[in-house]
Amino acid sequence: MARRLAGFLVLLLVVSICEAAFLFQPISDSHRSAALELFTPDHGSFKSLEETYEALRTFQILGIEKKPDLTATACRSISETVGSSSSTAKDLFYALKANSIAECKIDKKASKGIISRLNAAVSGASSLLDFYYSVGGLVLIKDQSSEADVHLADAEGVFRSVKAFSQSDGRWRYSSSNPESSAFAAGIALETLAGIVSLASSEIDQSLISTLKNDIIKLFDSIEKYDDGALYFDDKLVDGHEYQGPLSTTSSVLRGLTAFAAVTAENLNLPGDTMLGLAKFFLGICVPGDAKDFFNQIDSLACLESNRVSIPLILSFPSTVLSLTRKDSLKVGVSTVLGSEVPSLTVKLVGAFSSGSKDASLVESQELNFDKASGLHILNDLPKSIDVGSYTFVFEVVLHEPEHEEVYFMGSQTKVPISVTGLIKVENSEIAVLDSDLGSIESQKKLDLAGKNAISLSANHLQKLRLSFQLTTPHGRSFKPHQAFLKLRHESKVEHIFVVGNSGKQFEIVLNFLGLVEKFFYLSGKYDMELTIGDAAMENSLLVAIGHIELDLPEAPEKAPRPPPQPVDPYSRYGPKAEITHIFRAPEKRPPQELSLAFLGLTILPLLGFLIGLLRLGVNLKNFPTKPVPATFAVLFHVGIGAVLLLYVFFWVKLDLFQTLKLLGFLGVFLVFVGHRILSHLAAASAKLKSA
Repeated sequence: MARRLAGFLVLLLVVSICEAAFLFQPISDSHRSAALELFTPDHGSFKSLEETYEALRTFQILGIEKKPDLTATACRSISETVGSSSSTAKDLFYALKANSIAECKIDKKASKGIISRLNAAVSGASSLLDFYYSVGGLVLIKDQSSEADVHLADAEGVFRSVKAFSQSDGRWRYSSSNPESSAFAAGIALETLAGIVSLASSEIDQSLISTLKNDIIKLFDSIEKYDDGALYFDDKLVDGHEYQGPLSTTSSVLRGLTAFAAVTAENLNLPGDTMLGLAKFFLGICVPGDAKDFFNQIDSLACLESNRVSIPLILSFPSTVLSLTRKDSLKVGVSTVLGSEVPSLTVKLVGAFSSGSKDASLVESQELNFDKASGLHILNDLPKSIDVGSYTFVFEVVLHEPEHEEVYFMGSQTKVPISVTGLIKVENSEIAVLDSDLGSIESQKKLDLAGKNAISLSANHLQKLRLSFQLTTPHGRSFKPHQAFLKLRHESKVEHIFVVGNSGKQFEIVLNFLGLVEKFFYLSGKYDMELTIGDAAMENSLLVAIGHIELDLPEAPEKAPRPPPQPVDPYSRYGPKAEITHIFRAPEKRPPQELSLAFLGLTILPLLGFLIGLLRLGVNLKNFPTKPVPATFAVLFHVGIGAVLLLYVFFWVKLDLFQTLKLLGFLGVFLVFVGHRILSHLAAASAKLKSA
């Protein structure tokens, strides 16, 4: 269950990064760039022939010319696989899949051996995947070798063996011992049965084909749907098999469906919008970030591009945002899912509705002109009824040739969200201070909201402030923006924001300071005024400083609310601090050089006395060990003593106390060790002399 939820969340995240809902674009250069990044060989090859096939197939569908050269390494792997007696049916299947694109040479002897082994695998198959790999391999070797005689002697019996895994709801099991069924397995089964039909030496019983058609219809009864019309399959967790996710499952069903439709002459009787809904699902995923998902998407779109059920057509738009200022034209492209050209057709704009409105259409039905140079259908001039705002345009595609209607499918009508932008006129802008009792104007000033303003007003708590202006579209209609705010900022950085209301074209706000003294925290003084008018469709959104007003408010009572603490500027808190300057104390005057040298001599005198004392005592090296090991410890002991004395010298001229203590600690441990060994030796030697 956790794996299923994770897969659903990943798919939801992938779908959410696409463009606006209900808009689907055919394959573009972004997919080609992603393919080169996702299918990057490691040291010239992929880990398996399955990955090699997926890379080659993806490059082939997208028509990528500048791709890694995989042919040499692929042919080497294919040759090794088909020549090895230990290769399984799955290994041979993907080797032949890769060879269908790499076109490596397989000799007749190897081909006969493959056919023999795959026929044996079909006879011994006990699960759906066994049949899938063995039958699929035979179909591939038949397509790649015109001289090979490939057929199934008992095709109908094999057909019935595979059909035994089907369930009443159109889903299939992987084996007779596994009661769990899935739509992913149904796709594998349909592809396998299509291969059996193509390998049959005689016609399959039509009752079996009819039963299978009913199973397909039942399977599609369980298909799920998004609000944008996208159709997809999803499975429960199947024991013994990893959860595939909606993308892999839908891709498997689509491959099986198109493969079976290609080998049967009968109509599958699926609803006309089924293939279009599947196309919307795969295109709605945009560019997957996983190589396997990317292959499933591209391969599925290739199946939709050429199938016998119906080829879906996709409306695409270079831009869904049109500017009245630039007089943009409405441009519509019609193509297949892979961006291929389509037969002659006409695109009509049959309706346009304001977003969220259920009123009648704002436009009459009209055809778009086809531009051969760009391949787009263009409406040069938008109708006068289309003004600044958000709309839903309704398009209809009409194929010119009746026979094409049986091959291609567009749907009856397509709804597309269109945004129209333009310059909004701001007129009759005024700001005034009113008398609270009589409502008379005490002071009034005009505003130029498109330019600079430096208005200076003053008022007390018994007066009001009124701000008014009008907004009109390029066609003279009233315009209501998403945002219209008046901000007052006190000199202490306390801010107050008010929404400017409207009635038609007229926008007006009146601030009664008598009722706002508590909200203003009784703060008198200078307030800067700032007006914000903004909307996604407004090309000249405003954020303009109007000026300031001096407010004279009464003194705050004892229990009046206090202004909230203002946020601290992060830069002033965490930014660089002011440089600290410090003057050190002047150094003491040094003594004369002669006095320093005399003191040095006095310091050295005890050392000379020590050396003289040693000579007087008759110090000698008679007891110095003669054996190699004790002599080594004796030398190391004296070297350690010398190192300690040298360390004292370095402490005097260079090292600090902490460095000296650290080094002295190591030397001390060393001296204790070697000193203990040499003293033990001397003690043992002395004991021997006494006993002797």
